Formats: sequence, structure tokens, C-alpha cells
Amino acid sequence: MKTKHQFVSLILLAALGALSFALSPAAQEILPRPEPPFQGKVGWTVKDSKADFPKGVEAPTGTPNVLQILTDDVGFGASSPFGGPIQTPNFERIANARLRYNAFHTTALCSPTRAALITGRNHQSVASGSITEFATGYAGYNSLVPKSAGTVGQVLRYYGYNTSWFGKMQNVAGWARLRKERFSPFLIRGKSSSTLKRRF
Repeated sequence: MKTKHQFVSLILLAALGALSFALSPAAQEILPRPEPPFQGKVGWTVKDSKADFPKGVEAPTGTPNVLQILTDDVGFGASSPFGGPIQTPNFERIANARLRYNAFHTTALCSPTRAALITGRNHQSVASGSITEFATGYAGYNSLVPKSAGTVGQVLRYYGYNTSWFGKMQNVAGWARLRKERFSPFLIRGKSSSTLKRRF
């Protein structure tokens, strides 16, 4: 099976292109950004002092919206731009503008592919060598995405975007949730992976 996800590379590359457009030239090398230094003044009295509240990070004016879509178990042949029966007029519009990506390499499993897509890394380097229900206690397979592997959503948040995840979320470490020893950064109040709305 060459691929099972429809237009994933198209959406991801468009999102990353929009992100690079929005964030250059002020892109940071260190995320999250360090706390800003205090710019106020502390005097002997309140009258002699000047407050300095830290400002929140906001996306620059005109920053584009980023929408990343992943459809599970759907090959390129299912959508209309590639000759399939499912009518996808917006995908057709993009494809007719000569923007077609078709070299996305899938892991042939949903959880690992999703982990690779949201982190931009090899699935085993983000502990997702198999689906989360089959996680093992070995490197590359324990289903706990390390903190060193930030997701697209986390990077966007550091730049002032509001992010959320809707729909299927099969990247929750089920063994950690059941044993209550360690919680995945994806886990929110013990909701099941199939109904989880995630803010990442």
C-alpha cells in the first residue's frame, strides 16, 4: 500500500509554507521563548515604581490561518483530483492550480503516521513505532512523544496562534492512562482517544 492518507502532504506543506511566510524574519531559534526581562522600575514607594506586565505573544497581523487535515484510511485514488469518486471541489481547485503533492511516505498505520505528521519526524524517533494500543516498554515504541519533539501545533502556539485538535486522536498513551503512572502530553482528563478534543 503506497499511501493511505489523502492530500496529507499537500496540507502539511501548505501549512508549513504559510508558517514560514508568517514567521520570517523574526523566527526564534529557541522555543519556547525565554521570559522577557523586567522593564519596569522598583522604587522605594509605589509612586516611585513603574509596573511592567509581560505581553502575550500574538500572531502578526495578516498571518494566515493554518488548517491541517488528515483523513484516515483514504488513498489518493479516492478523491476527485486523482480520479476518485469522492467529490472534493476545494482539493480540485488547488490541484488545478498545479499544486499536487503525492510523495508522502506513510507508516501504513494511523498512530505512527499521525505522530510523524504532527512532529515532522520519523515515527520511531517520537516513540510511535506502532499504534498506541500495542505500545511496548522499549525505545521507539512506548507511545510517549518526547518533549524534545514539538508538534506543529506547539510551534504555532509559541508564535501566538490558537490551536486545537478535533476528531480522532489515537496518540494517547493508553498504558499510561490505565496505570496512572505517567501521563501523555496528549491526555486530557482521561477521555478516550476516539473522542478527544486536544489543545496542543
